[in-house]
Amino acid sequence: MGNEKQNSPSILAKIISCRFVLHFLFLVLGFSFGITLNLFLKSFSFNIQTTLFSLSPAPTLPPSPPESQRIPSPSPVVGSLVGNIRMKSPLMHDMEDEELFWRASMVPRIDKFPHERVPKVAFMFLTKGSLPLAALWDKFFKGNEGFFSIYVHSHPSFNFTMPPQSAFHDTTIPSKVVEWGKPSMIDAERRLIANALLDFTNERFILLSESCIPLFNFTTIYNYIINSDQSFVGSFDDPRKIGRGRYNPKMFPTINISDWRKGSQWFEVNRKVAIEIVADTTYYPVFRDYCSPPCYPDEHYIPTLVNVVCPKLNSNRTLTWVDWSKSGPHPERFIKGDISVEFLDRIRSGHNCSYNGDLTSVCYLFGRKFVANTLQPLLQIAPTLFHFNP
Repeated sequence: MGNEKQNSPSILAKIISCRFVLHFLFLVLGFSFGITLNLFLKSFSFNIQTTLFSLSPAPTLPPSPPESQRIPSPSPVVGSLVGNIRMKSPLMHDMEDEELFWRASMVPRIDKFPHERVPKVAFMFLTKGSLPLAALWDKFFKGNEGFFSIYVHSHPSFNFTMPPQSAFHDTTIPSKVVEWGKPSMIDAERRLIANALLDFTNERFILLSESCIPLFNFTTIYNYIINSDQSFVGSFDDPRKIGRGRYNPKMFPTINISDWRKGSQWFEVNRKVAIEIVADTTYYPVFRDYCSPPCYPDEHYIPTLVNVVCPKLNSNRTLTWVDWSKSGPHPERFIKGDISVEFLDRIRSGHNCSYNGDLTSVCYLFGRKFVANTLQPLLQIAPTLFHFNP
């Protein structure tokens, strides 16, 4: 019993000493772990900041759109407002007229173009179906690529296809049914203009039909149109029954009879006038609602609109010759036997008119109402007479 009492303090001292050592070891280990962890976190944070800082000046670009959404450009320098429109072919899209006209009416506020721009003439063909004189036009356009654009509005059910080597290949636009003497006719005209306006390199816009032919070579026609100070819209005050007699009093007060004009459907306009036509929401509804036979919108809408909105920009004459010498609702048609050098020369130079303030005998650049069987004699005569590119 005496020995047990003597050994008890010694055992207790050893236990206390062991606990002290263990506490010290835990403290040293904890301190070391804390320092190591702190250094690691600082290094990790620095690496993250360094990485973010190095990437921030060059953010990653969004992925390219799929092929179906890419918009083919008519030329490498085209400026367009078409945006992300699903294009089915070079000129086909899924826009309705309301959106199309809205996009086409946009105007840049900076006049200077950011790149070299060659102004083009947009040839707009309003057709019922095929283009029987396409071979003649192909010779006309040959060698002048980059100076023109072509747009074709045919019946929506017609399969308008042309071989790749033709200037008319892939030139159709989304179309709708057109009825003669109905507002759908001016709808088609505005639709053609609007599609052509989407290409900023188009500066002049000429409306043609499947029965039209050129009367000069491309260079002559291009220079005549591009260098003109005015547009060419037939617009005159006709006091007869076929003029003022077609005015509907319900058009007042938006359209007064003193503003009423008549003219040829086949026009040529500059870009400013073209925008006025597609942007119009004031006069178009009046014609749509109150101009029906014997009032024909295609003979009155654009002539009246131009007279009211921008009369000083117009020459009040058309560039497309037709023969109205015989009475009736339609001009004279020309067939194979009518084609001769003398006949074509009379159309080309047998008139007098004003061009940029000067008198000239070159008043018509196109002729109309040439039927399909005139193609072969025209192909024999025109290339030499008109000096087409070989």
